[in-house]
Amino acid sequence: MDAIIKKFPDARGDAAPNRPTREEAEAAVEVLIRWAGDDPAREGLRETPARVAKAYDELFGGYRQDAAAALGRVFEEVGGYDDVVVVRDIDFHSHCEHHMVPIIGRAHVAYLPAGPVLGLSKISRVVDIFARRLQTQEKLTVQIATAIDEALKPRGVAVVLEAEHLCMAMRGVKVKGSKTITTSFSGIFSQDRQERDRALSMMRSGV
Repeated sequence: MDAIIKKFPDARGDAAPNRPTREEAEAAVEVLIRWAGDDPAREGLRETPARVAKAYDELFGGYRQDAAAALGRVFEEVGGYDDVVVVRDIDFHSHCEHHMVPIIGRAHVAYLPAGPVLGLSKISRVVDIFARRLQTQEKLTVQIATAIDEALKPRGVAVVLEAEHLCMAMRGVKVKGSKTITTSFSGIFSQDRQERDRALSMMRSGV
């Protein structure tokens, strides 16, 4: 985890030391409702501040989870397997750190083990942990790759994210349906184009 913390100081799974209380969070939501032009006292909005605070506790729960701990256990008995492992089509939901609007996408992760392997659910777990924070897609891609690289020390890691950013669809240019694709390659996948292309092909087709 040290490499992640050095590169991304906000990546540690600790709650912020100056985290507001639930009551302060609810009061802030009331201010935003008034800023939007509505009355937080009207019937339909009376419980909204509490609901939003509760939802944020879940949506941004990644700040209180440790990716290194989630990846901590590896399996040594792999029957001699030493080829690429791919987990594709991992759905994730994140939030743009610039507008706090959803990012909805899929992650595809590949690694070439140097012995031990990860439990498959651990890869999905680390995607979810980093996604449940305020993010840019570029940073999220590198955080996932760095966490797996540091935990497993494989011969290479490849991460591809494809996502729609609702900050583009709902505001600004209002472009709907466009996808942003980001990649991160380490080890053999950054050095050997044939191996990188093979991993990317498996991510696309599953074969």
